[in-house]
Amino acid sequence: MPSLLIKELPADVHAWLKKEAQANRRSMPRQASVILKERMHGFRPVHFGTPLKTRVPITRAFMDEAKNDGRP
Repeated sequence: MPSLLIKELPADVHAWLKKEAQANRRSMPRQASVILKERMHGFRPVHFGTPLKTRVPITRAFMDEAKNDGRP
């Protein structure tokens, strides 16, 4: 079976792959292979519809207020 060496993998990608491999009880190379194979056979681009218009602009302040609404 052919092999692949990935150099200069970003630390956050490495940490994510390690976590995924542990969660699926696989080695990191096996998990990477499974992910690549799944993407090869099942990749479908995501198409988002037209954004909804709201009466109030959704800002960070609005979201913080909504999250904290009703909290002491």
